Amino acid sequence: MPQPAQAGPARPVSFSDAARADVEALLAPVDAELTHRYPGERPGRQPVHTMYVPADAYGAHTVREWGAQALDVFDRHAGTPARLARALGVADDALLAEVHARVRAKLAREPIEDLRIDFEDGYGPRPDAEEDAAAVRAAKLVAATVADGSAPPYIGIRAKCLEAAVRARGIRTLEVFLGTLLAEGGLPDGLQLTLPKVSHAAQVTALARLLADFERRAGLPAGRLGFEIQIETTQAILGPDGRATVALLIEVAEGRATGLHYGTFDYSAACGVGAAQQSPDHPVADHAKAVMQVAAAGTGVRLSDGSTNVLPTGPAEQVHAAWRLHHGLVRRALTRAYYQGWDLHPAQLPTRYAAVYAFHREGLDAACARLAGYLAKSGGAVLDEPATARALSGQLLRGLDCGALDPAEITARTGLDRVALHALAGRRAGTAPRDPDRP
Repeated sequence: MPQPAQAGPARPVSFSDAARADVEALLAPVDAELTHRYPGERPGRQPVHTMYVPADAYGAHTVREWGAQALDVFDRHAGTPARLARALGVADDALLAEVHARVRAKLAREPIEDLRIDFEDGYGPRPDAEEDAAAVRAAKLVAATVADGSAPPYIGIRAKCLEAAVRARGIRTLEVFLGTLLAEGGLPDGLQLTLPKVSHAAQVTALARLLADFERRAGLPAGRLGFEIQIETTQAILGPDGRATVALLIEVAEGRATGLHYGTFDYSAACGVGAAQQSPDHPVADHAKAVMQVAAAGTGVRLSDGSTNVLPTGPAEQVHAAWRLHHGLVRRALTRAYYQGWDLHPAQLPTRYAAVYAFHREGLDAACARLAGYLAKSGGAVLDEPATARALSGQLLRGLDCGALDPAEITARTGLDRVALHALAGRRAGTAPRDPDRP
C-alpha cells in the first residue's frame, strides 16, 4: 500500500505587511505626541532651593549679606562637626565631619543657588508708581549682579497672580521688569519667573501668551521665556469635575512650564488646616505633592517643595530646635524625590546644605558600587535595570551640581566622568547657567 507523501516543514505564520503598515500608521502620531509631552529631564542643574526676598528688601549685596549671616550663625551655633551633630541630633560623626567642611565652603562660595525677588505676598499692595519703580530697580540690580558675577546661578521675580483683583498689576510688574532687563543688556541665562496662586488653567495659558507676545515684540527666540507654576490652591490639584488638574496646567503652558512649586501655607489654609498644623509634611501637602510628582514625571518640569516658617533665630536652644525641624523636613523631601525647596531666612541655609550634602554623601558608595556593577554586568545582591542606572546617574549628578560630591571620587569608584553620567542618566543636551567652578 503506497505511503502518503511526507509534508514539508510547516511555514511559520507571520504578520502581513499590511498589518505592520497599519500599526505604524496608528502609532506614528502617538510616538510624536509622547516625544512632545514627555521629553525627559530638563538639561542642566536644578537648584537645591529657592530663596524668597521681598522686592523692597532686595539689594545689590543681598546674596553676600545673607551668606555672611548664614556663616555667622553656623560658626556660632555649629562651629565644629561635633556641635553640628549635636545641634541636628545626628550621630554619624564621620559623615558630619565631611559635611561640615563642605557646608562652610558652600556658604562662603555660593550661599544662594536660586533667588526670587517677591512682588506678591512678601511685598504686598503698593501704589502703582512705587511698584513700577521697584520693578525697574530690581531689574537693574539683577542685570548689574549678573554682569559682575555676584548673582546666584538662578534669579528672577514672582509677580502678583492673574486673578482679577491684581491681574493688571501683576502684568505691569512683569513687563516693566522684563523690559528693563532687556534695556540693561539682555535676559540672563538663569532668569526665573514665577506665577503664584494659579486657580484655573486659563491663567497659565494667559501668561504663556503674554510671554510669547513679549518675545515677538522684543525679537527674542520663541520659547525663550518660561515660568514656574505655584501650586497654592486646591483648584490646581483637583478640578470641579473631580479630575486632577495639575497635568492640565503643564499642558496649557504651551511648553513654557519649567517647574511646579508647592506653596505650603496657602494650600494648607485652602484645605482648612489650622495655622499650627501647616507644614510641608502634613497629609494634605503629601497628597498635593504626590499628584504634582506624577503629573510632572517625564515632562522636564521640575518639582519644588515648600517652606517652613519656623525660623532659626534667638538663643541657641531655639536655633537648634528650628534647625532640627528644617533639617528633618529637607531630609524627608529628598527621600521623596523633591530635590528643591523654599528657604526664607539666612539661618536656614546651613541646614539646607547640611541635609542635602549628608543625603548625597551617605549614598555615594552604594550608588557608585551599584552603577559599577551594572556597567560590568557583574550582578550582586541587587539586580539593576537601565531605569535604575538612570536614577543612580541622576543621583550622582545632583550631588556634583550642588557641591556635595567631587568628580574625582565618582570617577575613582565608577570610571565615569560627568559626560558619561549625563549619557547614562539620559539627560538632554544643554548646560545650566553658571555651573559651579568644578571640573
